[in-house]
Order: sequence, then structure tokens, then C-alpha cells
Amino acid sequence: MRLANANQRENHPVPGGAPLFQRVFTRLGCDGRPPRFRVEFYAYSSLVLTIRRREEMIYVRFSDLLRRAPRPVLEGAAALLLGRVYRRKAPRSLVEPYLEYARSDRTRARMNRMRGGRVRLAAANPRGEFFDLEKLFEDLNGKYFGGELQRPRIGWSSKNWRRQFGCYDPGPNQILLNRRMDRARVPQCAVEYVLFHEMLHVKHPTRRSGCSLVSHSKEFRAEEKRFAEFDRARRVLDRLAR
Repeated sequence: MRLANANQRENHPVPGGAPLFQRVFTRLGCDGRPPRFRVEFYAYSSLVLTIRRREEMIYVRFSDLLRRAPRPVLEGAAALLLGRVYRRKAPRSLVEPYLEYARSDRTRARMNRMRGGRVRLAAANPRGEFFDLEKLFEDLNGKYFGGELQRPRIGWSSKNWRRQFGCYDPGPNQILLNRRMDRARVPQCAVEYVLFHEMLHVKHPTRRSGCSLVSHSKEFRAEEKRFAEFDRARRVLDRLAR
């Protein structure tokens, strides 16, 4: 998925970013002479941190979701990145402010609103060669959700995916299924199960539980097992994943 337009990809320096990284570099006890740092905010479509080293210069990009973050949050992000490059384990007390910020409901809500504006909706057709996802959605909605689940955008992926059968993105409010399943040899129950699973993500959004983010809650898992051909569908998907 790509950003909606080129203007959103402009970089903006992080005020005091280089000194901040120098301080964290020293605090972690990283080996060698401190490099020069170039630290920027970048309009990613999610909460992303990147770092790359080129000789004596290290280039860092923070998602611009962090532009209003307090200084300890940025220091925690810097510690995670430098720990990765220099193989240092950052103290929990140093990284915790960033982790708390990233997991907060407020940050996730901001991220979803941002993705709604930046992520292009996939040009996906719900009607495949063998399966019509809109029809399957309506059937599943009536059978398992009392017809009350609001339909997001639904479609087949533009390419075959290797590792997943479906996904739900709450930003653009979109369900995509792996086009690899739109085949005559794939039983309908497997396609229905994957779509049902993603529909449950619409009903049960990712939430915070203590220090973790929970995508598959107990309620989610219990409701998932209501699917009439649960065991058969899982066996089919296991074979397709090989």
C-alpha cells in the first residue's frame, strides 16, 4: 500500500534529533566513535521507525505520528533503534515510554484516522472467478451477525500472498482475501471461514490489555468457533499453506 500523494512524503527534521541520539548512544554504551545522525519525521502510513547506517552517518526516520510525542517517547524510540544496530539491550525504563505511547488507544485511533487518508484503497474486485465475496459477506452477516455488521470495502488481493489468507485494515476499513483461494479446487467453506475471521476483526477491534495489544481476544476465539465448518476449513487452510 502506498501513500496517497507525493506531497505527504516530505521529510521534516526532528528538532534536537541528532543530540538526542548522541545522548542515547552514550547511555547504551555503544561501541566505537559516535556517528553523525540525521533524524527526520516521515509521513509513513503507520507507526514506523527506520534506521540505516552509511559509513559514519546514521539516517533515522520516525513516523510523523511522533511529532507531538514527549521527549522520553522519542528517547525510547531511539534506544530501540540503536539497540538493534549496536546489539545492545536497552533498559526497560528507557524504552517503556515509547512502548506505552505506541500501545495507547489514543495513538492507535490517530493511526487509523491517518491511514484512512493516506492509504490508497486497493483496486480490488469482490467478484472473483469462482467466489463472490460480497454475496458471501451478506450470507455470513445474516447467519452469524444478525445482519448488523456494517460492510467494509471487500475484495480479492491483486497478487497472490505467500503467508496469509486474509487481512482487515481498520484505517481504510477494508477486507482483502488472498486471490490464491479463488480457485475451483478450494472448498467454499475455507473461503467463508477466512472472510468470517476478518469480519470478526471488524466486530472485535484490536484493544489494549495491560501492556499488550490483543487482536484475538477470548471473545473473538469463542465466536470464531461458531463457524459451522470450523475444523474442516482449518484443515483445508493447513494444506494450502504448505
